[in-house]
Amino acid sequence: MRHTRNVSRGFTATALMLATLGVGLGLGPAGPAQAAAGGGAGTVVDTTGGAVRGTSTDGLRSFQGIPYAAPPVGELRWASPQPAAAWTGVREATAPGSPCSQPAGLPIGVPSVVEDCLYLNVTTPAKPAGKRPVIVWIHGGSLMFGSGDLYGPERLAAEGAVVVTINYRLGAMGFLSDPVLKTSGGLGLEDQQAALHWVRANADAFGGDPGNVTITGQSGGGYSVCGHLASPKSAGLFDRAILQSSPCATGGSRTREEAEAEAEATVEHLRKLKACDNHKDTESCLRHTDPGTLMKAYGTWNEPRPIAGTDLMPLAPAEALRTGKFNRVPVLIGVNHDEERGRILGEELGGGPMPPGAYEPEIRKEFGDRADAVLARYPLNRFGSVGEALATVRTDHTWSVPTLDTARLLAKWTPTRMFEFSERETPAWAGDPKLSFEPRASHMSELPYLFDLKLPLFEKLTEQQERLGNRMTDTWVDFAESGKTDWPSFRGGGYVQSLTSGPWKRTEFTKDHDYAFWRNLR
Repeated sequence: MRHTRNVSRGFTATALMLATLGVGLGLGPAGPAQAAAGGGAGTVVDTTGGAVRGTSTDGLRSFQGIPYAAPPVGELRWASPQPAAAWTGVREATAPGSPCSQPAGLPIGVPSVVEDCLYLNVTTPAKPAGKRPVIVWIHGGSLMFGSGDLYGPERLAAEGAVVVTINYRLGAMGFLSDPVLKTSGGLGLEDQQAALHWVRANADAFGGDPGNVTITGQSGGGYSVCGHLASPKSAGLFDRAILQSSPCATGGSRTREEAEAEAEATVEHLRKLKACDNHKDTESCLRHTDPGTLMKAYGTWNEPRPIAGTDLMPLAPAEALRTGKFNRVPVLIGVNHDEERGRILGEELGGGPMPPGAYEPEIRKEFGDRADAVLARYPLNRFGSVGEALATVRTDHTWSVPTLDTARLLAKWTPTRMFEFSERETPAWAGDPKLSFEPRASHMSELPYLFDLKLPLFEKLTEQQERLGNRMTDTWVDFAESGKTDWPSFRGGGYVQSLTSGPWKRTEFTKDHDYAFWRNLR
C-alpha cells in the first residue's frame, strides 16, 4: 500500500436531497486564466496543440482548461468533435474551461449556457518517476449536469497517477437526436473519445504512460464507460476500466425510437415557445436557437444515453457484454450498498417521512403484477420506516442485482474484480438536516473518499474516513497500474469485496440483496 499525504478534504451528497434543500454552488464559467505566481520549474509543458503553463503546489502540478477539440459552436453545433486549433507561444492553463451547457436544478452541476466547453484538466506528481498510470475521470450527473473540474483529483495524483478530468457535451447539446441533424446519437460520447485521443497523444509530456490509460466514471459517467466498452470507435483508446454505480446490464444506451420521440417532444416544445417562428425549417431552428431556450425545451430531468444500433454503438452495452463483442480490458466494477437511501431521504426532506399507508401503493405502482411477491419478500415490519423499506427494495432491484449481472457478463470474457462500498459511517450531510434514517453508503457517497470535491455538500471527512479514502485511492491507482487488486478476481464463485473502514473482506452479496429472489421474479 502506498503512503498518502494529507490533502484537503472533499464534500458531496445525494443530488436529489441537495436539490430539495436548494443548495447552490455560486460558480460561474471561468474567465481568461492568468499566470500563477511561483509556478516553478516543470510548469510549462509542450502538447500537440502548443505549450501550456500550469501551476505547482504541494508536490503536484496542475494544468487546467486545455482544449482537446474545437469549440462546438456555429456549424459545429451537433457535429462530431473536430481538432482544436493550435496556438503559438505559451497558453496559460491555470483555470478550468467553462462548463458545458446545462440547466439549473442540481448542485452537482454548474448552470451554463456556454457551448465552447471542450476542455480538460491534468494533475500529475511534480517529481519525475518514469511513466505513471493515467486515469481519465468521466464525471457523472445523468449526462445532464457537471464538469470535470468539480472533482479535484489531488488524492489520486498523490498516489502516483496522472489524472485527467474532462468536460463533454451534455443534455440537448450532447444527445439530442432529431433526424434532421444526422448525428450519431451520442456526441457526448464522441467528445470523450476525442479527449481519449488527446490523452494517448499527450500523456507522455505530463509524465504519464500513454500505453496505460484507465477510464473511470460514476453514475452517468460510469454509463459512459459502458459506452466505451461497447463502442468500436473507442477500441485502443484505453487499457482498463472502472465502473462505479453504473450497471451496464440495464443501462448505457437507448433505442433510436426513444431518442427520436424525445427529439420530437423537444421540437414541439420549441414551437410552443415560438422559438422556431423566425426559422425556415426545423434544422435551422435547432441550429440557431440559443442554448438556454433549447435546454428549456429539452427539459431538466432527462437521462439521455447514446443510441444503440449505430456506427458509434452497434450493440447496446448489455448485448455487447453478453456476446463478448466489446473492448476487452480488465474491469473494476462496484456498487454502493445503500444506493437509493439518499434519493428517498431527499424526497422526505421536501415533504416529510412517508406514512405507513404509502408503502404498498408505491410497490404496486412500480412492480405491477409482481408486487405481491415483493411485498411478501420485503414486508414493512422488517424496516424502521417506509422510506428505509422502499430504499432497500429499489437498491436491490435497480442497482445491486444488475451490477452483479454486469460483473458476471464481463467475467466471461475479461479479468474482472467487483467491490461493494459498504461503509455505514459516511460523511454527514451539510447543514445537519433531520433525517428519519441514516444515509449510509448511498449514491455518490464514495466520491469524497476519492476526490476533493468542489461541492460543499458533505461535512468534512473524519480521520477514520480519511484512512478509508487513502486505502481506496491506493486501490484505484494500483488497479490503474496493474489491472489487479488485492482481492481475487470475480469468477464462478462471484467474489465481491466489501470496502469499509474496518477490515476488507468478502461480502455476502447475493444474500444481502436477495439476488435469487429478483432473478426468479423476472
